[in-house]
Amino acid sequence: QVQVVESGGGLVQAGGSLRLSCTASGPPFGSYIMGWFRQAPGKEREGVSCFSESVSGNTTYYADSVKGRFTISTDNAKNTLYLQMNSLKPADTGMYYCAAGLTLTATSCVARGNVYWGQGTQVTVSS
Repeated sequence: QVQVVESGGGLVQAGGSLRLSCTASGPPFGSYIMGWFRQAPGKEREGVSCFSESVSGNTTYYADSVKGRFTISTDNAKNTLYLQMNSLKPADTGMYYCAAGLTLTATSCVARGNVYWGQGTQVTVSS
């Protein structure tokens, strides 16, 4: 079982930046796909970015809406996943969840099977 804890959300003006952090404990960090989902009020939870580590190379996924603005990264020594969010827009507002045990397909990152979720951290972007 993986436990994940997010931090780093907050209130920022449009055009600003935030960095989310997610610390994981349990199985060896990097042995499972991790990522970030978000949920805006009245909308379904959507995959924002995912990261998969392997000996042959790392794989990242970004939703079209965040490509070029968000960057996912890891610090294995700290068992931590990051999401650097730049050029934030009001449309980025929502609860951001870190998750472990995700699945990467050819075109997306999905939560399927046993997925471990954090409690969420709120990101609010004002116009």
